[in-house]
Amino acid sequence: MRKLAMLGLAAFAALAMAAPVIAAEAEAVTLEGSVMCAKCALEKAADCQDVLVVADGDAKAEYWIVKNAVSEKFGHACQSEKPAKVTGTVSEKDGHSWITPQTMDAPAS
Repeated sequence: MRKLAMLGLAAFAALAMAAPVIAAEAEAVTLEGSVMCAKCALEKAADCQDVLVVADGDAKAEYWIVKNAVSEKFGHACQSEKPAKVTGTVSEKDGHSWITPQTMDAPAS
């Protein structure tokens, strides 16, 4: 029983030390581009989903926008384009780059 308790304590300590390292890896970035619908405008999805399309030289990078309170407040861009400046954390999932927005605003002119 004592060995089990020590093992549990060691696992907890290892996780506690690793958590700040994991959190530090997800730094916020700011991207500017056009929010478009993956279904209606880009024809790349079966359901409506906002995507931030960013010009990257001659190519275009796509960042699928995670739905949260910030993206809901900004509004969906169905069958249109909405210029946007998005700050958030980027991750990879299902073969797409995803951005979890912390702020979404129309860029300053």
